[in-house]
Amino acid sequence: MVTVYVFLGLIENQEASNPANIGQQELGLFLIENMSEIDFEELAEIELQKDEAEHAIMEKRKTSFTPAACEDTELSIDHPYYDVARHGIVQLAGDDNSGRRVITFSCCRMPPSHQLNHSRLLEYLRYTLDQYVENDYTLVYFHYGLNSRNKPSLNWLQSAYKEFDRKYKKNLKALYVVHPTNFIKILWNIFKPLISHKFGKKITYLNYLSDLREHLKYDQLNIPEDVIRHDENLRDKQKGRSPPSAKLPPPRPPLPTQQFGVSLQYLKDKNKGQLIPPVMKQTVSYLKSKGLRVEGLFRRSASIQTIKEVHKLYNQGKPVNFDDYGDIHIPAVILKTFLRELPQPLLTFESYDQILGITGVESSLRVTSCKQVIQGLPEHNYVVLKYLICFLHMVSQESIYNKMTGSNLACVFGLNLIWPPKGASSLSALNPLNLFTELLIDFYSKIFSSRTVPGEILP
Repeated sequence: MVTVYVFLGLIENQEASNPANIGQQELGLFLIENMSEIDFEELAEIELQKDEAEHAIMEKRKTSFTPAACEDTELSIDHPYYDVARHGIVQLAGDDNSGRRVITFSCCRMPPSHQLNHSRLLEYLRYTLDQYVENDYTLVYFHYGLNSRNKPSLNWLQSAYKEFDRKYKKNLKALYVVHPTNFIKILWNIFKPLISHKFGKKITYLNYLSDLREHLKYDQLNIPEDVIRHDENLRDKQKGRSPPSAKLPPPRPPLPTQQFGVSLQYLKDKNKGQLIPPVMKQTVSYLKSKGLRVEGLFRRSASIQTIKEVHKLYNQGKPVNFDDYGDIHIPAVILKTFLRELPQPLLTFESYDQILGITGVESSLRVTSCKQVIQGLPEHNYVVLKYLICFLHMVSQESIYNKMTGSNLACVFGLNLIWPPKGASSLSALNPLNLFTELLIDFYSKIFSSRTVPGEILP
């Protein structure tokens, strides 16, 4: 499905691709428009073989096109799609700069077609996307590594596209196609009759990996080594030599008024000992008074420019009046952004492995297990978490209006409360992380009832 998405809007953006990669003017418009489906299949095969030959020249040390291994240490053999998931083709990659979940698809990890059931791949993609299609999300497609050995048939791609309904496309807010080649242009012409102009506008073509930095948290992407090496080769070919490594300036100390990206202790020290950070207190207060019955609260993104503006105002210590913006989703996104930018997750790195183990606990004992983890948190983390979960519990109790049950809220907040010390959580970690968060929200009173901290406040 992610591969299918890549082809949905390509015809709208032909000029955005690298001319060095996509020339093919000699094909002629008449030829293209009058080619049969079989002709397209053969032409696509020719283009893939050309890509392989070009890659082989650039990568003299590489003699085959075997997908790079990608072991997911958290993946259980009992996973319903273990046969597909184990290849690491589809990965969760944190959030983009607007707080939307990011999913990556790496062609270089696709094994030869005879080793991969493409029907199962389609089912797995549906299974993965079903966890996100109710919220805004982003896809990154690494095209490098798609070759004549592992590509699905064009008939399969067309059938797959028709199978997926509007809900999978509606909340896809951005699709980044990295390292497009001639093969992509062939597919433009096949899918042209099926593509909407609106969807086409969501596509962005990126010739180099560095272009991703302005859109995403690059370090969370878990980019395959083959793709990184290919990107380096492209740059060498473009410039004739490797660019000199840039010397990064030393990190600047945070401003005295800084609110994002600093520790809870820093915020407490700079805000007269207040335990609840100002950003959290103000966004929760506003959402409690005006947003509890807003349908889809926390599911929607907001204007990137506005979020940056509010972010800057907070960091400069200037007042923020959310009424001035007229969009209830702005404070919602700001709250998620604040949590996501903490140097250490609210649930702490030390709790990560314990939380992953929640699915192995007997159902009747899971609330008790959650309580034990929470009781072990540092005092300040406990107070802030309790404040937040108390509010999310309020939101869930209005789910008849806002459609945000504890389960839905957990899907939004799980990865904003806990993540591993390095990289992003894998897809297989989502179930326990979300389950743990759902238990916190649904059983708030039981889990947080036996520990009090002087000076703590609730929403």
